[in-house]
Amino acid sequence: MDALLAPLAQIASLIRKELLALIKEPASRAILLMPVLVQALLFGYGATYDLRHVPYAVLDQSRGAASTELLARLDGTGVFVREATLTSSRQIARVIDEQRALLVLAIPPDFEQRLAAGQRASLQVILDGRNSTTAGVASGYVGAIVADYGASMGTDAAGIAMDRRVWFNPNLESRWNLMTGLIAALSMLQTLLLAALSVAREREQGTFDQLLVTPLTPMQILVGKALPAIFIGLIQSTIIFLVIRFWFAVPMAGSVWLMYLGLLTFTVAAVGMGLSISALSLTMQQAMLYTFLLIMPLMLLSGLLTPVRNMPEALQIATYANPLRFGMNIVRRVYLEGATLGDVWRDFIPLLVLACVTLPTAAWLFRNRLS
Repeated sequence: MDALLAPLAQIASLIRKELLALIKEPASRAILLMPVLVQALLFGYGATYDLRHVPYAVLDQSRGAASTELLARLDGTGVFVREATLTSSRQIARVIDEQRALLVLAIPPDFEQRLAAGQRASLQVILDGRNSTTAGVASGYVGAIVADYGASMGTDAAGIAMDRRVWFNPNLESRWNLMTGLIAALSMLQTLLLAALSVAREREQGTFDQLLVTPLTPMQILVGKALPAIFIGLIQSTIIFLVIRFWFAVPMAGSVWLMYLGLLTFTVAAVGMGLSISALSLTMQQAMLYTFLLIMPLMLLSGLLTPVRNMPEALQIATYANPLRFGMNIVRRVYLEGATLGDVWRDFIPLLVLACVTLPTAAWLFRNRLS
């Protein structure tokens, strides 16, 4: 019996030693608790397909009691928020292109007359298909409200027909929305990791201090470290783009050159973040840990799977420090919508600000971060 218990007691002592080492060290406690806590909160608030805020516009050409009651039901849900009341069909394109409205509800002039005569009335719902999942869910919500209102009209009414039109993604194919976002998202994973490991690798090998005493300035070192990662990131984006365009045959509506200008700006900002991580890290293990801790929030808060507008306001503000949000928005709008530089120039500003902050910070840390 003692011969059996002795090895078990030794294993138990080793387990106790490992647990004490993890619990007593502050850094280990933070690694054990903080990532899972932060990610659980982010998934709970950010990764949700429940629609809580759907901006919409209405073109009510009927202006009767029936259309007023229908719109009151829509506004009364607390989910649909009227962003604009249009006066002409020519205004529809603008509110959708500018992403002020996820959908536009167009009510024809004869809406009330047809209902009063017991005839089938129709209305049109125009959806922004750039986020196919959200547009599909919103369309279902509107359909349920319209059907409920039609049923409440009584037996004299033949009902209401809802004509659905989807812009930029006619069939609401989720692949169009997801795959175009991956042009930026997948390249960021590798780019951020490569940049994060570049300086940490040399610190661990002991060659970075030798690099600092060469005639090279910190800015020259920064450029030498950044350009390879930027080049590799653009190559990966090109591979993904070619797969989407020619293998999956997702049609492109915009300019390839504008898309690559956006990808270049986005990649520079991502490399700046990676080099800052690398300059802060003393070992490759630290750099990899910091990178993987950062990647998950960046992906969740980018709008890749769920729209940013559905997130709590605090998280929406936090997304301004996320280059993936703006890089992906540029790619999606140029690819699916055919947006011009005049349409997406606002998305370049946060990317340029991030690059102007992270790259000089990394250069300063190269010289001042002690190994």
